[in-house]
Amino acid sequence: MRGTGVFPFGLSLLDTPLSMSVGQARALTGPLPGRCNVPAVASPACPCGQMPEGVAIIPVAGLLVPKLGVPGPLLVDGLGSVTGYDGIRASFALALADDAVRAVVFDIDSTGGEIAACLDLADLIYAARSVKPVMAILSETALGTAYVLASACEVVSMPRTGRIGGLGVLVAHVDYSQALGAAGVKVTLISYGARKADGNDVQPLAHEARARIQADVDALGEMLVTTVARNRHLKRTTLRAMQAGEFLGGKGVAAGLADLVAAPDEAFAALVHELDVERRASVSPVAGPRRPSRRRIGHS
Repeated sequence: MRGTGVFPFGLSLLDTPLSMSVGQARALTGPLPGRCNVPAVASPACPCGQMPEGVAIIPVAGLLVPKLGVPGPLLVDGLGSVTGYDGIRASFALALADDAVRAVVFDIDSTGGEIAACLDLADLIYAARSVKPVMAILSETALGTAYVLASACEVVSMPRTGRIGGLGVLVAHVDYSQALGAAGVKVTLISYGARKADGNDVQPLAHEARARIQADVDALGEMLVTTVARNRHLKRTTLRAMQAGEFLGGKGVAAGLADLVAAPDEAFAALVHELDVERRASVSPVAGPRRPSRRRIGHS
């Protein structure tokens, strides 16, 4: 799918709860234009495009946002790949409904993004474990919200150079009041409601407003922790103790965030092998409800 358009990024992510790497957040909330021209190139969504060996491959790449309006990632000038949770959800629903699809793989290389819409999608993926095998194969990185999605899968594989984790929340607030004053500009905000102007960028951030933002950040962080704890059968105290740290390769497996270290093609081959074994072992032409595999791949 090809096209052109203008999508709001950059400055629109200021004051927005994010779960992603600090470096990527700095780049996105720095001195970027408020809108970026997009020579939009959307990769085909699965299962329509890629379905080798009866496995639907759904790409999760780059910055993750709630709505993009296309089924696959877009390449955006100045940002790289951007993927919408709406596109992931649509592709996943098609894969679950397609009888030709034996399993679903999320091909992940993302440092995370917006929290909005992520947790509901993670719940959907987690619930689908009883429908079809669902695996996350990291081609390199799954941080923040990208990891939340990965954790919802039955099996998580990562390469030896991959990074995983980063389960935290960031909100970037910019105060332009001094810059405006130096330019001889004074902005007066007239509002209804004592909190209506909380967090505006033309006045210093008030202590009360900061405290309210911090409370929201803490609440969202606990939601991420609770979701991943359920998905990975980990204690919330264990996840909190990680302090949003990132883990390289085998350390991610040791921390309980991944199941095996393998190159993407090796992980895919292991999944196909398991599917073939299950098919040969099946003796009933009418299968009942599927039980989750309990992460057999990598634990034989």
